[in-house]
Amino acid sequence: MGRERKQYLLRIPQELYDVYEAWAADEFRSVNAQIEATLVDAARRAGRHARGSGEG
Repeated sequence: MGRERKQYLLRIPQELYDVYEAWAADEFRSVNAQIEATLVDAARRAGRHARGSGEG
């Protein structure tokens, strides 16, 4: 199967959700996938996420 994923409830303002919804549509992703991609990118930039870990 695929890699194991942790489910996590996220509460964000509607305005921010709308931003991610439009951004996801631009990149042909779901909102969930767009948020995950943004988090992975931020973690990599901070030196907290290795590129070869199989994520994103």
